Amino acid sequence: MTTTSDKVRIGIAMGGWPFPEPDPQMLWEYTDRMESLDIDSIWFTDRIVSPLLSLETVVAMSFIASRTTKLKFGTSVIALPLRNPTILAKELATIDFLSEGRCLPAVGLGTEDETEYEACGTSKRVRVSRTEEAVEVMRLLWSQDEVSYQGKHFTLSGVTVQPKPVQNSLPPIWFGGRSEPALKRTAKLGDGWLVSQAPPEEVADSIPKIKEMALQYDNHIEDDHYGAIFSYCFADSPKEAEQMAEPYNLRRRSDVPMRDMNAFGPPEVLSNLLDRYIEAGATKFALRPACPPEMTHEQMEMLGNHIIPRYHKS
Repeated sequence: MTTTSDKVRIGIAMGGWPFPEPDPQMLWEYTDRMESLDIDSIWFTDRIVSPLLSLETVVAMSFIASRTTKLKFGTSVIALPLRNPTILAKELATIDFLSEGRCLPAVGLGTEDETEYEACGTSKRVRVSRTEEAVEVMRLLWSQDEVSYQGKHFTLSGVTVQPKPVQNSLPPIWFGGRSEPALKRTAKLGDGWLVSQAPPEEVADSIPKIKEMALQYDNHIEDDHYGAIFSYCFADSPKEAEQMAEPYNLRRRSDVPMRDMNAFGPPEVLSNLLDRYIEAGATKFALRPACPPEMTHEQMEMLGNHIIPRYHKS
């Protein structure tokens, strides 16, 4: 099956720094070519504390905004409890304003590493309540002036930020996570759901749950605001691709076979997996290149030439 839906969009997720050298020019050439190949978006993993090269997401998005005209950019996902929501709301609104509406923030609770929360002046213990309050604060600041808010973690007294975002419905805030609390959080507060390391069958089970719970919270999530993040690697055979991807693939689950939620092999392996996700109800995708750094650009070229034309119909 090849879909002709105008809602399907495919982007690339950067897990850290995927290039062979710490040279910014490699990222610029990469994103320039992404845009010319009609790849929809680039997504930045958020790791504030990391021994490996990992770009700060907001700064990285601002650079992409300045170099491109149609490529969207997002976070997959930003650790919201580590941020001050007033500052973040100002940053994201500014980027959205300057890029004419291309900012796509997806948010989550952060890693399980307590030291990262401590380094950012907070605690993992309160990450859920901080995240929920932060979403409320940002939406208020994006939509209103003279905002007053009294929460457990944040207090605002007659606060206004400018510029406002240019997107009519504000930057849509998508949530990650596949646990029951994460699905409930998406249903309660989210504009969309972007899940990582979940096979199509799990996505098919979770979307109806989110929709049903969203009704209870009087929250409307558009049907095309469900998506998935997974890894891909092109090679002549699945075996060759799996061997190539093995050192670079993110393994977070032992209960699901790797092939059920990643695409390793010829292009048709990826298109078949995309079709299964689309049938499950997902239409937005952020694909992580799981390959040697020297092959990152080549893998993107294959994605743009063999996959994108099948799905980006308008």
